[in-house]
This record gives sequence, C-alpha cells and structure tokens, in this order.
Amino acid sequence: MAGAVEAQLAELGLKLPDVVPPLASYQPAVRSGVYVYTSGQLPMVDGKLAVTGKVGAEVTPDEAKDLARTCALNALAAVKSVAGDLDRIARVVKVVGFVASASDFTGQPAVINGASELLGQVLGERGVHARSAVGVAVLPLDAPVEVEIQVELTEA
Repeated sequence: MAGAVEAQLAELGLKLPDVVPPLASYQPAVRSGVYVYTSGQLPMVDGKLAVTGKVGAEVTPDEAKDLARTCALNALAAVKSVAGDLDRIARVVKVVGFVASASDFTGQPAVINGASELLGQVLGERGVHARSAVGVAVLPLDAPVEVEIQVELTEA
C-alpha cells in the first residue's frame, strides 16, 4: 500500500520505480540504525540509460537536470527497499551528486538541483538537505549524472 510520499509522487505524475539492480558487488542501499545510505544511483529507466555522454558536450544542462531527478527517484526506491515505507523518512540528510562534465562545464550545482528539487517537492521540509555537486571525468556506463542520498528514518 502506498503512503503519503508515494501519493505525492503520483500527484507530480511520477511513480516509484523498481530498485535498479547493482552493476557490481554492492547493495543499492544499506541501513545502519536510523540512517539509510544509498549507493550512487544512475538515471536508469526500465533497465537502461536513456542518455549517455558528458554534460556541456553531448548532454545539455537541462537534460542533465532531468536525469538527476531520475537518479533521485531511483534513490528513493532504494531507500524504500530497506526502510519498507518512504513515510518513515524523517529527513534527507545529505545528497551527493556527480556530473560527468565537459572540461569547460561549471554548472554542476544547477544540474544536481534536479535531485534536490524533486526531494523538496516530494518530502517538503523533510527534503531539505546538505549537498555536494562534483564534476568528474567519467561515470559508470558513460552516464551523465549519478546521485546518492543519505536519509534519517523515524523510529519504527
């Protein structure tokens, strides 16, 4: 049964996807006490990347911002896989975003806003978080963006 967070996603025209299977030897998310840490989430949709390449070259900043939003949605799915219910999120503590960037691209924060804005739209004040947005040379599968989140859960 979907809770309030998933109902909010539905109001935005979004559906929580299935958890993206790991590409290597790791778990999509792990829980330690009241915290859930996700692995880096790529902008996978139905098992594949819709877009590859570097932001500022093959991928526009606006496309990358949308991809960061997809990464955040995948991160929420990973959180649910270990928390059981997204309504247990007390707050998003930290977001880390990686942007595969052309050598002259410096708009990483605006790209990762796609993830931050989605978390705010879905979770309200609970979605306000600390954040890093880092430019990198390349990401797995030549993905333009990767996002990981850390959340605090309410007591069960």
